[in-house]
Amino acid sequence: MSRRYDSRTTIFSPEGRLHQVEYAMEAISLAGIALGILAKDGIVLAAEKKVTSKLLEQSSTSEKIYKLNDNVICGVAGITADANILINWTRTSAQQYLFSYNEEIPVEQLVQRLCDLKQGYTQYGGLRPFGVSFIFAGYDEHYGFQLYHSDPSGNYSGWNATCIGANNSSAQSILKQDYKDEMTLEEAKALAIKVLSKTMDSTSLTSEKLEFATIQLDNNRKVKYDLFKPEAIDVLLKAQNIGTDDQEARS
Repeated sequence: MSRRYDSRTTIFSPEGRLHQVEYAMEAISLAGIALGILAKDGIVLAAEKKVTSKLLEQSSTSEKIYKLNDNVICGVAGITADANILINWTRTSAQQYLFSYNEEIPVEQLVQRLCDLKQGYTQYGGLRPFGVSFIFAGYDEHYGFQLYHSDPSGNYSGWNATCIGANNSSAQSILKQDYKDEMTLEEAKALAIKVLSKTMDSTSLTSEKLEFATIQLDNNRKVKYDLFKPEAIDVLLKAQNIGTDDQEARS
């Protein structure tokens, strides 16, 4: 039945569904997991990298986590080519706001602008939805640290902790169980490692398979963005007794 109504994004099925949008969400569920955790003193983003070739220059590429402006970063799951287009558009929109008003754009306003664009691609003929979901982590003076999730339909929502990509239902269950209000950034890092170790489709967790980033305020109350290098991720995994110790135990 659905085959009669899934050729275009502008056609509703008798059940009131837009099948092309649902197919886009299905593409995201096959991508590597990405998660975000809101702490009282910052935000953690962590993601699984699918490209793990030894020939890849690790220090110059970022597959899953991107900086949008000085106050906002994002994690992605889905079709990376689609993500690149939307990330460039979002960066341009943020700079236009900065040029017009001489201040950084509020986090939710930036998310809403992007979601308005994505919603348009579900409403007009000759277009297809973007096959990517985002987790946005940012800070502004109005609402402090904020964490948002958006999907191909153009919907977005605020979260204390959320995840997208493969095995997201299992990850959500762990986050519901272990997340606590007033969690510190260090506790959020530990929880992120725990979730990834239990949900990633790999036998061991190593820095080659992860991307990790945080935002927090420095002593001057400016947003500080840290994209962890492989060495820093190894230290984090070792602190949680994951990764190197597991490999030694197996050998």
